[in-house]
Amino acid sequence: MPPNILLIMTDQQRWDTLGCTGSPVVETPNLDWIAADGTVFTRAYSAVPSCTPARAMLLTGMDQWNIGVLGMGSGQPSCGYLEHTLPEQLAGAGYHTQGVGKMHFSPQRSLQGFHRTVLDESARQETPSFLSDYARWYQANRTGDYDRYDHGIDMNSWLARPYHAPEFLHATNWTMSESLRFLDERDPTRPFFLMTSFARPHSPYDPPPYYFDLYRQKELPPPAIGSWAAMHDDPHEARNPNAWRGRRSDDEVRRARTAYFGLITHIDHQIGRLLRYLQQHRLYENTVILFVSDHGDMLGDHHLWRKTYAYEGSAHIPLLVRLPRPMREHVSANVDVPVGLQDIMPTVLDAAAVPIPASVDGASLLPLIRGERVDWRPYIHGEHCTCYSEAQEMQYLTDGHWKYIWFPRLNTEQLFDLEADPLECTDLAADPHYGADLRRWRQALVKELAPRAAGLTDGDRLVPQRGKPPIISPRGQERIERVKARSEPRERA
Repeated sequence: MPPNILLIMTDQQRWDTLGCTGSPVVETPNLDWIAADGTVFTRAYSAVPSCTPARAMLLTGMDQWNIGVLGMGSGQPSCGYLEHTLPEQLAGAGYHTQGVGKMHFSPQRSLQGFHRTVLDESARQETPSFLSDYARWYQANRTGDYDRYDHGIDMNSWLARPYHAPEFLHATNWTMSESLRFLDERDPTRPFFLMTSFARPHSPYDPPPYYFDLYRQKELPPPAIGSWAAMHDDPHEARNPNAWRGRRSDDEVRRARTAYFGLITHIDHQIGRLLRYLQQHRLYENTVILFVSDHGDMLGDHHLWRKTYAYEGSAHIPLLVRLPRPMREHVSANVDVPVGLQDIMPTVLDAAAVPIPASVDGASLLPLIRGERVDWRPYIHGEHCTCYSEAQEMQYLTDGHWKYIWFPRLNTEQLFDLEADPLECTDLAADPHYGADLRRWRQALVKELAPRAAGLTDGDRLVPQRGKPPIISPRGQERIERVKARSEPRERA
């Protein structure tokens, strides 16, 4: 039988929050076990670091321009119905496919190629009538007169506190329980594709008390504050409990990090339930296991919160791949070339011996895992449209050693030497000693953007975008027109 596929995904988890990626603080024994049996990709990035586009990229293997979604906000379309998705291709090849947890599809009940989805959409509700499977289960199983968010923390807040309800009601526990239910009830004559997608450690930062307490007395890494970060020290914005930027007190930042790290260890322990199940049912050695996040979380770095930024806390993501025993000969423990979410789909299809659609822009990671010499991309090109503010609309390039960022609406640049400065505290863009490096990366971005013919470059230089309409790709415009056509009332005959 072909290998089973298990894709474990977290929401908004930074690259530096696993023991196997070097964290001296965060406890992730089960994920470290997967890593010890597999490969750690040390330079994995989310090209569009926010939920909707990142997940569309993972499911289609396509670059953001070809998907047609360049971020969340700024006139961008929803992803809508995606074509040639990973679950669709696997289902066509005989796999039993299931998505559990946060899918972030639009419409929310669209299957996108899965046979079935069981949803936790956090507080997201596209229509008044939508109720997620988790919300319905919570209402039926709660043990008192309280609701999911009675702890008072919003979905994008920097506030943090222990979970207010019994641990078994937490969304993380529910997501794992539903994943195990699928494995119990699946068609045993077919290989499975299970996407277990946790809605945490995305805020609200609300781990069960045990996991909050686990980090209360630990010495936690403070936020990285660059010499350039004063641009985000906005006292007025910082007063907002859902602020995207602004300085908070040391105690507030520490509580946010305490809870965030607690959420990650909580997830890791739940993943342990899944690994034990696979072992007990003799599935572990014939299952491809991938672990990835859609994007990161700034956690107060450079006075920033949430995501959508080019910085390491937002765009650099964890990625682990563990192959079945028959495929694990001569695997590399670490791969340090730039990879992205668009590479997940071709990797899975390659491992399952399923043809890769021509629409895919990414590439299989299996040759890299096997240590083969391949012609690989020199960098990841990422971007995000205006979301919270025009000040954060960005384009970036990184090879994992250097990072170049251009802010089109401000027409400013940043350059970071990630080898010497992994937390991006020193902006080298204005340093004349790095002028040649700055020009080299700027011209690389010009070359990357020129084929779009979208007004971001004239072929020789980058063109400032202040006051101009938002950039929407042709595919994105097609999506907008399709939605518009469906919503317009039909003419009477």
